[in-house]
Amino acid sequence: MLVRQKKIEKQKRITLTSKEISELLAEGIVTIILLLLLNVSITVLLSGSQTLQGLIWATKGAFAKELNTDLFWSWGKFIIPVFFVVDVGVLYWRLIRRYRQMQLRHIISELHYIADGNYDHRIPFELSGDLAKVVTSINGLVDSTVAAIEDERKIEKSKDELITNVSHDIRTPLTSIIGYLGLIEDRQFHNEEDLLKYTHTAYVKAKQMKLLVDDLFEYTKVRQPSVPINTINFDMAQLVEQLAADFELEADKNNMKIQVNANPASIKMYGDTEKLVRVFNNLLSNALKYGKGGKNIVIDVEKVGTEAVIAVRNDGSPIPKKSLDQLFDRFYRVEESRSQETGGTGLGLAIAQSIIALHGGYIYATSDNHWTSFIIHLPLERN
Repeated sequence: MLVRQKKIEKQKRITLTSKEISELLAEGIVTIILLLLLNVSITVLLSGSQTLQGLIWATKGAFAKELNTDLFWSWGKFIIPVFFVVDVGVLYWRLIRRYRQMQLRHIISELHYIADGNYDHRIPFELSGDLAKVVTSINGLVDSTVAAIEDERKIEKSKDELITNVSHDIRTPLTSIIGYLGLIEDRQFHNEEDLLKYTHTAYVKAKQMKLLVDDLFEYTKVRQPSVPINTINFDMAQLVEQLAADFELEADKNNMKIQVNANPASIKMYGDTEKLVRVFNNLLSNALKYGKGGKNIVIDVEKVGTEAVIAVRNDGSPIPKKSLDQLFDRFYRVEESRSQETGGTGLGLAIAQSIIALHGGYIYATSDNHWTSFIIHLPLERN
């Protein structure tokens, strides 16, 4: 099974095998022998050429004059250091080249190990130069590939869960509809009152199904990264005031009061008001429906730097801590029962989170014994 969390491996230098050490030693010996033969050949060639000897003497004279010394007037003191410097340079270059080839073999071996399915493994070698860049790139590529595969698996799992949840939530009201319509079809009712009761129940269940389908369609739509948003310039404080006024009657029925605090009184920003209204409608509806025992709903609207921060709070029963991180998961309900009479469709907060994300913002929830708060951060400018 793939795991996204890679093993933490301490970087280490490449340890050569005994065979590789032998190869490196042989490379050095062969190089030294070849260089010695080359040096002897050059010396013999120079000894037999008057022109080359004259050129060398001229070069020696130039060095001696510049350095103000007769150190280079000796043939041995001139040609031997030249041979030595060149030989050491060539020997170093050939050994380093061979060592780099061995390092590359180790990297390829590690790469084959990863390719065999060990995706939690990373190349741990401490290198320098271009090989270090290669190793970093390979490890980064493996991380990206594993992440992409994991994301793909999560998407597939998410699709399966979506189908399961939708099937469950549609089957329940559909079973009721079929049952009551079956009673009507078989004329198993005693009077018109029973008939109206059966048809009303079927109608209510059908509306529940329509609500679920509508929410599911909206959720799918706002989850698309390319979904267009119709941004306009509007006053967030004024929008919240209007929404609070729309919910006053329902709040009175629940013996609750809605209060809006805006700082400053006018907060201009860009956004899709139609989609944002859906977010706040959901939050206010939830506060009224689930804020059991609460008397107050407070909406704080603030301008903080380049953001508008909106907090919708209620003083009802707190949400369990274990549920806070799952509130925005689709089909999640705090109630253990999946009854739609108490839990809605379970898509409202997931839709709200997606809409806020489309605006370049984010939403989270907090809850304690005093307040349950849903806090939204939105950029003031177009995202």
